[in-house]
This record gives sequence, structure tokens and C-alpha cells, in this order.
Amino acid sequence: MTKGSEKQVIVVTGASSGFGGMTAYALADAGHTVYASMRGISGHNADKAKAAKDYASKHDFDLRVVEIDVVKDASVAAGIDQIFDEAGRLDVIVHNAGHMSFGPAEAFTPEQMAQLYNINVLSTQRVMRSALPRMRAQGQGLVVWVSSSSARGGTPPFLSPYFAAKAGMDSLAVSYASELARWGIETSIMVPGAFTAGTNHFAHAGQPDDQPVADAYLTGPYADVPAKALDGLKSLEPADADPSAVARGIVDIVNTPFGRRPFRVHVDPSQDGSEVVSGVADRVRAEMFRRIGLEDLLSPAQQDLN
Repeated sequence: MTKGSEKQVIVVTGASSGFGGMTAYALADAGHTVYASMRGISGHNADKAKAAKDYASKHDFDLRVVEIDVVKDASVAAGIDQIFDEAGRLDVIVHNAGHMSFGPAEAFTPEQMAQLYNINVLSTQRVMRSALPRMRAQGQGLVVWVSSSSARGGTPPFLSPYFAAKAGMDSLAVSYASELARWGIETSIMVPGAFTAGTNHFAHAGQPDDQPVADAYLTGPYADVPAKALDGLKSLEPADADPSAVARGIVDIVNTPFGRRPFRVHVDPSQDGSEVVSGVADRVRAEMFRRIGLEDLLSPAQQDLN
């Protein structure tokens, strides 16, 4: 544990790989009790679940695995219940679960768009509704939202369904922040840039179902766009860009004393402009709250439960 930090009980959603997996391991390394949530821990993610348990045993870390399929109400409720039953409390939620897509927007069916929104946005609402009643009763907590620089930065084409979903998730995070402040629950938004290597984000990106429409773009005037978009993103990324910096950033947030955690943290080696735009938006939000007499909602209240 770092100086001044306390051991926290933490759940990280979507922790089978990518930022989620890195974050779960990093938080356990830092001395916290961490529940790495993933679906299919007895099926397609059995190897990931075993690896986490083996790692915890080898290093004597408190890293646990919990079955949570974030698109299913019952699975989320059961997983959160298990955490409270075993640990007696939940101090930190890390909303990381998500999925990317790549292709022309028109070629994605409405059902696909709804599915992406379900995974990237509604999943967080399921977790919040299951966990918050008991976290509010605790009188103190932290919610970390893993957003994306795409919510407000320079956004190349053919990623719009994912971008729209991440923007929705970021907006939800901002709204929740003020609604949880008086309950003593703090909010921090982690904003990773477009790491094109080191995670499976791009490799596992969903493709549009309407192939004829996709082909019209890919064989017509936009035929050169996919390669230029992806190669362009790669060219902006420094050679030493390290996605584990996102996990380390989340550890720093968790280990920061209550009331002093940053509202938003950017880890964006490509510097796509998101930090500039978010800085303006967050200042405008703060000024609005001051003008309407709700300035206290900009920071969490210390609860006295005695």
C-alpha cells in the first residue's frame, strides 16, 4: 500500500483482458481486495479466471474472480451480492466493460447499435443500481469510469457507433457525479487515448451486419478510409505508448485520499485534443453549478454515520 492509502474492496468490470485485466492486477498489486469480474468463468474465460487465481496465490494478493455478465440484470445482481456477502462492503467500482466496433455507421443495424450501447452504457447502470443502495448506506465510496478520448477528442471516421456509446457513458458519469456527491461517493473519470497496441480493443472490434451497405463504402469513394484511419491512429501513437499506464493511473486515483481525487484524468500519448475540450466542458459544468447554488455537488461530502 502507498503511504496514506487504505485497503479498499474493489470491483473491476470487464476484467478478462485489456485495461480491465491490467487494472485488476495493478490494484491487487497495490494491496487492495479486488474482484475481477468477467463472464464465462467456467466457460470461454475459464483460463483467464484461473490465471487470476494462480497469480493471487503465487504473490499472496487478494485478487478474486466474480462472474458478471454486464448485459444481464440477474448476473450483475448476483455478482454484486456475492461481493457484499464475502467482503461485507464495496468501496470502489471501476466501470471498464465495453466493446469497440469499426465500419461505416450506416452499415450497422439498429440492433447492433443498441447492443453496443447496452455493453458500453447500460452495463454501468445495472452495476450502479445493484451496488449503490448499499454504498450509499456506507456513506463513502468511489466510482471510476473508464471513458475514452473519443468522447470529445479528434474522432476519425468508421468508429462512430463506439464513439457514440462512449460519449453516452461519459455523459452519464458526469451526471452521476453530482447526484452521488452528498452521499459521500466520489467520482473520477479515466480517459484513455487510442491505444492501438497492447489491448484487444481494435483486434476484437465488431463489424457491421449490413454487408451490402458496408461494401458500397469500402469499394466506393471511401475505399481508402479504413486503412488511412487505422494507420493514421497508429502513426500518432508514440512508440513507447504503454496501455498499462491507464491501470497505474487508476491505482493512483484509488490511492488518493477521499475528497482529493481528480474529477478527470487523461492518459493519451497521442494527444488527440480530448483533454482540451473536456477541460472546457468541465469548467462550464462547475460554473453552472455555482450559478444555480449547487456548488457543493462538485465535491463529495464527508458522511458522519455515527
